[in-house]
Amino acid sequence: MVNETETFGIDPAAGHPERVLALGYAAPAVRHGIASLFALDATLAKLAMGTRDPMVAQLRLTWWHEALAALPSGDPPAQPILRAMAAAGADGAALAQMEIGWERLLAAPDDAALSAFGEERGILFCEAARLAGAPDDATTAGRGWALADLARLTVDPALSSRAASLALPLLAQASAQRWSRAGRFLGALVHVARADLAEEQAVGAPARVLRLAWHRLSGR
Repeated sequence: MVNETETFGIDPAAGHPERVLALGYAAPAVRHGIASLFALDATLAKLAMGTRDPMVAQLRLTWWHEALAALPSGDPPAQPILRAMAAAGADGAALAQMEIGWERLLAAPDDAALSAFGEERGILFCEAARLAGAPDDATTAGRGWALADLARLTVDPALSSRAASLALPLLAQASAQRWSRAGRFLGALVHVARADLAEEQAVGAPARVLRLAWHRLSGR
């Protein structure tokens, strides 16, 4: 994933070593395109949660929305994430909805806005599954992962707790299915998110890594 970070200017795994493993489960032919989708998400997250001025964040997020919406219409800007997504055949119009989700966090989101955020950011999983040719239920998985990761990212304890409560049943449902070989990188991300929320073992603990290895073999 180091090379991907150099290519995109941001780590698609968002600094999480177990996500590096999980994303590595994607088939080699689609791995770079998948990484570009997660680099997009990491970029939007940084803008929404790491920009002090909400107006500046809004302007930067809007640029990404417009660039994504225009992706199918011609050559993308000379931006490596957009170029990689275009080469992979990503659906820019669908991915533009992710920006709307992140934009909801610029104001204090109520539970309805949080649920909408999960659906919109969760499009990341749906598009990744489409590019990978995976037939799995990526919608529920994406919603749960989006909310669980927000619970991990935010410094607001109340928001973290609310996001985690919404995420837990979705992640339980997503992890109950047997994932196809093509979709096991997404299933692995679901297991990582559940382990993060449980906080029972440190990231990279042997039991967590072995759980991912078992999922790669079994789809469970």
